[in-house]
Order: sequence, then C-alpha cells, then structure tokens
Amino acid sequence: MGEKRFAVLLCAEDSEYVKKLYGGYFEVFVGMLGDEGETWDLYRVINGDFPQDEELKCYDGFVLTGSCSDAHGNDLWILNLVNLLKKLDSMNKKILGICFGHQILCRALGGKTGRAASGWDLGVRMINFLPSKHFSSALKLPVYECHRDEVWELPPHAEVIGRSDKTAVEVFKYKEHIMGIQGHPEYTKGLFLSIVNRLLHCNLIQESEAVVGKTRAEEQVPDGEAWKRLCKSFLKGSKPTAITSLKPTTTLSLL
Repeated sequence: MGEKRFAVLLCAEDSEYVKKLYGGYFEVFVGMLGDEGETWDLYRVINGDFPQDEELKCYDGFVLTGSCSDAHGNDLWILNLVNLLKKLDSMNKKILGICFGHQILCRALGGKTGRAASGWDLGVRMINFLPSKHFSSALKLPVYECHRDEVWELPPHAEVIGRSDKTAVEVFKYKEHIMGIQGHPEYTKGLFLSIVNRLLHCNLIQESEAVVGKTRAEEQVPDGEAWKRLCKSFLKGSKPTAITSLKPTTTLSLL
C-alpha cells in the first residue's frame, strides 16, 4: 500500500497566539490527526488557495477547519469551497468538517445553516451521541464550543449522531464518507481562552458571554484523546476503535 495523503482546507487566518505556540492551525490539526509515514498538505482556501481538480484523486481524506466567516455567506472563496465539496462528495472522498467546516459541509450537501436563535455557545458542553449503527451504546463526550451559527436543516441522507442541550445537530454523518462536528476537538484550553479574548476585543461577544464561556471551560475538561481517536477512526477508516469515557460501559465505533 502507498503512503496515505491528506489535506487541510484552512478556512481561517492564523492568530499570533496560534502561530507562536503551534506554528499555525495546520500544525494543530496535523498534531491531532497525523501519523508517521503520512503526507499532509495545506490549502489556505480562505485566501483562494484551492487544490486543482487533477490533484483531488491523490488524497485519502480532507479536513475542513473552523472560521470567523459565515458558512451561509456568499464570499467568492466560500462559493468556490461549496463547489469543491460537491466534487469531493461525488468522488466519495473522506471529509471531516469542524465548526464552520461542519456547517459548510451541510450547505454543500443540500442542508441549511444560519444564526443560532439562542446565541453564542462558548465553553465546554456535553455531547450526547445517539445509539445507532455507529455506536454500541449511548456515549457522552464534552467538547470545546465556540460558535454562533448552527445547522438548521440536515442534508438529505444525513443523520444526526450527536446532540447537546443547546444544539440539535452537534455531529452528523453523511453516508459513509462525510462527518461534521460542531465543536472543536482540536482545541486546548489555552487556545480556547485566546479565541474568547479575541472575540471580546473585537466586540463580537459581550463581557458577560466571555465570563460564562471561561467559567464553563474551567468546570470541565474535554477528553481530547477520545475525540482524537474518534476523528482518526472516521478519517482513516482504521479498525474499529473502542472509546470509553465517563461511564466504563460506554463504547463507540464509527466503522
């Protein structure tokens, strides 16, 4: 078998914080999902850097990142990204979407996204996975949340596999090759707090919202290793990975 190759479709500009501590968001995602012997490429789609059509077949999977932009927006790069995702879907390529990536996947596949009626979700929130063919039993995993948009309507043939007490579509799966996650399994506490401070500085959130988000981030720590195994199991089609969290009888497999 040849070397596996993946691409990160970067939908956000790197902050000074993430560049200083991690080298950029690309390094954050490769650090979470990459394995020895793989090739990972970066496309800054937010700046118009897209893979060429003839390159698409070379990749085993794609990762879509978060963004400060709206997935329901009509900026040129967003429209080009929607078209690219439709091509990748037609090729049955594995795609993992995070936050904005989760929402733009929904849009590209025929669903609807928009502002959450209940406003921003900041902090750590518990995700309740639904018993289904993907899971041996119900699973609960906390994750960092940082979004004010959400999926309003799922695409045809998609299914919800995770909900929270605030957001109805926290995780969805489309057929066997696409998965979207509304939360941020790639975040560390420091990265989350840095982003909240940036949002506050830019007057995108109120002081009270920042306090609530930071407080919730202090009260619970996400299981980063569980999310890492879940994402890698889906993206790479590896053998079923049992994940236990919170309750010893709770396991899941995405295969």
